[in-house]
Amino acid sequence: MRAALGSTRPLVVRTALVADPGDLLTRLPAAAPHAWIRHGEGLVAWGEAARVSVPPGPGRFDWARDWLSSVFAGAHVDDEAHAPGSGPVAFGSFTFDPASPGSVLVVPRTILARRDGRAWLTTIGEGRLDEITAPRDPGRISYGDGSLTAPEWEHAVAQAARRIRSGRLEKAVLARDLTAVAEHPIDVRLLLSRLAERFPECYTFSCSGLVGATPELLVRRTGETVESLVLAGTTPRGTGPADDAARGAALFASAKDRREHACAIDSVRRTLTPLCAELKIPEEPELLVLPNVQHLASPVTGHLSAGLSVLDVVAALHPTAAVGGTPTRTALQVIRELEGMDRAGYAGPVGWIDSRGDGEWGIALRCAQIDGARARLFAGCGIMGDSDPAAELAEAQAKFRVMQYALEG
Repeated sequence: MRAALGSTRPLVVRTALVADPGDLLTRLPAAAPHAWIRHGEGLVAWGEAARVSVPPGPGRFDWARDWLSSVFAGAHVDDEAHAPGSGPVAFGSFTFDPASPGSVLVVPRTILARRDGRAWLTTIGEGRLDEITAPRDPGRISYGDGSLTAPEWEHAVAQAARRIRSGRLEKAVLARDLTAVAEHPIDVRLLLSRLAERFPECYTFSCSGLVGATPELLVRRTGETVESLVLAGTTPRGTGPADDAARGAALFASAKDRREHACAIDSVRRTLTPLCAELKIPEEPELLVLPNVQHLASPVTGHLSAGLSVLDVVAALHPTAAVGGTPTRTALQVIRELEGMDRAGYAGPVGWIDSRGDGEWGIALRCAQIDGARARLFAGCGIMGDSDPAAELAEAQAKFRVMQYALEG
């Protein structure tokens, strides 16, 4: 475990309002960039004022909250913006499985942000604007099987569906991985730019090598207001407008997908109800249309009980039925038995939190873990009792295309 850098001295933090910086992603230096961008707004960051590897285990979110409190405590903050994401901010990525190592929190030295027509620059200690170089194309990409081949993964889907039909559980989410090797080291900034341009409705993120564009907002906390976007039920985009509309209508009418979505909504309702004085969940889902797929989506809003930070809500929500299954404990056991891999940060919480407890966290979907010239891509599908293994494989392949596009352009 790495302790906080400079943890013996309080942070000296300066947030100043600045002119509109334009495309935030073009301001990132090459070294270890962090990002959280949607529709051109959000935060980009670099450098490290503090960093820690969060110990695995059931109490990891409590441990992370306590560590953040110790780092932010006593900080000398001069904040002109007074907005969510101003002042000191930590970016974080948590592994899907609480027993897996790899969860991390980073307090960057420099943060550039834009929100609601205002922009600001935060520096901690010696935070500075580093030299910006042009991103380098990774060159030719070659792909290989991950932990399971396609036929092996289809077999795992069939086994999961059989266990669901036996009554052991209602739903399980099974993920696949795919390996990619590039000619040259992969520049995260190039991936971020391609993802943000192609998928503006999604949350384009980067944290410690985990890069992606997730459509699923796990939770946003702004003061006492919390918001979440529940996604479950997916179909690929059509070949044209008519086919697209037909696929969307079929998804909306699909008993399998509607039941999958209902499981996810029930999971969020059970979790958030004790934390909120008021909770609003729509009676019917809506269609979220992205460039590659369509989802059943339900926006959820609530009025949070006093004293809870965004990380407290993340701890309560993860893992949702949308990425784990129902009931949770049984689904996690099935995942460990059938997936044949460690998900690492895939389908885990990723996002940011400021010293006020505000923040935005998504579920790390449509993502890859980048390590030099290598990338590990992830995709997952919700399995129900009547799931068809070939159809689920096609859905996973459609989801892989997001990061394949980011790598190949």
